[in-house]
Amino acid sequence: MAIIVQKYGGTSIGTVDKISLVADKIIVEKNNGNDVVVVVSAMSGETDKLHNLAKIINPEVKGRELDVLISTGEQVTISLLALTLVEKGYDAISLTGSQAGIITNNVFNKARIESINNSVIKNYLNSGKIVVVAGFQGVTEHGDITTLGRGGSDTSAVAISVALDAKECQIFTDVDGVYTTDPRISPGAKKIDHITSEEMLELSSQGSKVLQPRAVEFAGKYDVGIRVLSTFEDGTGTLISKDNKQVMEKAIISGIAFNKDEAQLTIRGVPDQPGIASLILGPIAERNIDVDMIVQNVGEDGLANFTFTVPRNDYKEAKKSLLESAKNFSAKKVIGNDKIVKISMVGVGMRTHAGIASKMFSVLAENNINISMISTSEIKISIVTDENNLDTAVNVLHKAFDLDK
Repeated sequence: MAIIVQKYGGTSIGTVDKISLVADKIIVEKNNGNDVVVVVSAMSGETDKLHNLAKIINPEVKGRELDVLISTGEQVTISLLALTLVEKGYDAISLTGSQAGIITNNVFNKARIESINNSVIKNYLNSGKIVVVAGFQGVTEHGDITTLGRGGSDTSAVAISVALDAKECQIFTDVDGVYTTDPRISPGAKKIDHITSEEMLELSSQGSKVLQPRAVEFAGKYDVGIRVLSTFEDGTGTLISKDNKQVMEKAIISGIAFNKDEAQLTIRGVPDQPGIASLILGPIAERNIDVDMIVQNVGEDGLANFTFTVPRNDYKEAKKSLLESAKNFSAKKVIGNDKIVKISMVGVGMRTHAGIASKMFSVLAENNINISMISTSEIKISIVTDENNLDTAVNVLHKAFDLDK
């Protein structure tokens, strides 16, 4: 008997009626002879609602108590879904992250899963139960509740799939698969049938909201197949796999992702010497802030300018750290911009095709779109521009690289 892990996001279980619809989908899989583990998020908007309540008390709220609060959203949905399944005549049990044996590190609000005691879930499956697990959360070895960060239920589902050696991890959402770009920005966006986990990791990391990057990273590392499906429409969705010849032989560019949740910081006039990047970014890392794109330019008189991007909600904290560093280095100036957008083109075909970057820059220049930062890898080209350029840039690139065909 195969194990299938299904994950349902907040929009899929936003009402009692939608929970009933989800229960019917689970029952179909159970009736197909499979053991089913279901991972669910909180109802749509619930986590933000809880977070906003905490912000009334402390606008800069973070840490242990915030995790205790926002983890309760998933407890509501696991219970309601389990109750619905029982009402429909199927044996089901709900488990919090702690009860499911999900152990994380102790980085509150952004915890990482360290291990899963799979015997807990397996024992319930062996007794014939459908197991409903709270996504987005776990517990430290000392018993403190933790959460995995935005989109963490995806990671929960993939990690449980790995722990149980599941046949497939099915991610149900409000779209019917992964698209070449966001259809809300580009009406010509097309659904992708197959994509490699390498490409999907880049798309997710660069702003595609379909899957959390850590979930894709997990899946690629342990060779777990992920299928992105619609809760509300039948279809085959998008299969994400580690290696797929059908994917490798297709278009040069698979998709265009963008991230509006970024900010740019620059420190000017720092000493151009070995280790300066570490001295600037070290204090920022200690504040648990992720740094993305980095550019260092050598200026005059042995001084350099150092520019990087951070998540927009970490902008104030990162700038505070940079201002402190500026004093230590007697830097000339610190400037920032939290009105930027990062746009990325991704495709394994870039490895064997030259001139992609040149064409991208030419298309943007023809449309008077200025670039402030550039970053490349084997299968990705990213640029930073003013957020007002987003719609135009995505659409002209989407058309120029034939993603609408």
